[in-house]
Amino acid sequence: MAIVVAEWIVRLLGIYCIAGLLFAPFFAFKGVQRVDPAAAGGTLGFRLIILPGVVALWPLLALRWLRGGRPPAERNAHRDAALQVRR
Repeated sequence: MAIVVAEWIVRLLGIYCIAGLLFAPFFAFKGVQRVDPAAAGGTLGFRLIILPGVVALWPLLALRWLRGGRPPAERNAHRDAALQVRR
């Protein structure tokens, strides 16, 4: 029984990795600009470096790419203090 469960886990992990490998090149060369506008001018080296992370995090990145949203605004004490000075 435990071997059957382990085999299924390995199969599911393999499917996850294959899906990530199929998604990663499209995202790294087309979709990353939409998710992060600062990456629009990224070099080939940058795009190759992000590939392993894209493979690992492909469901989250696919969701962000499909939603077409802007990068999340970071909230921290420094940014909040800077906004207070502007007002």
